[in-house]
Amino acid sequence: LLTLWIPFGAHAKPTYYAIDPVHTRVLFRVMHAGFSPSIGTVSAPIGHIWFDSKDITQSSVEVQIPVDHLDMGDTQWNNKVLSSTYLSAEQFPVATFKSTEILIDIENKFWVDGILTISGKSLPIRFAVILNADKRHPLTFKNTIGLQATTQFSRKALGIDAWPSLIDDTVFMDVSIEANKSNPPTLEATQNAH
Repeated sequence: LLTLWIPFGAHAKPTYYAIDPVHTRVLFRVMHAGFSPSIGTVSAPIGHIWFDSKDITQSSVEVQIPVDHLDMGDTQWNNKVLSSTYLSAEQFPVATFKSTEILIDIENKFWVDGILTISGKSLPIRFAVILNADKRHPLTFKNTIGLQATTQFSRKALGIDAWPSLIDDTVFMDVSIEANKSNPPTLEATQNAH
């Protein structure tokens, strides 16, 4: 009889997962002078995922990427990319991604559409995402999800258009993510963070 109290079509809410900044990293590459891809990483992203294992399309993600954590493998190259020539990191220290829709592809693969914001300008992009694991972590014993995501976009579309004859327009991005089941932040904590 208790089932009669459950509204037709009722669905459990997604679960909150905090992104683990230690085991999450952004990698990007862009062709340099036609010779080879110049590769950089950005460490310590933070954010969260509302994850629904029963219906992936009800999930969502928000990520903040600290641009000043960029590493191109060379101090001078780091400084050039962080300067106003490219990322304007002093003025815009954080890049963000916020999902707008999630679409199922096959099995553990899906698409995440959203808005990428870098250097104060925004661009709609689509990530191809693979869910690697959704289980208890063997070391922390926390429920953890692991994902990898890929996308590509035009840097010129974000207003990053310096040296077009030397640096290619297409930027390829790979993201490795681990996120741990956590309690959502309180409204007070969210307000204090801004």
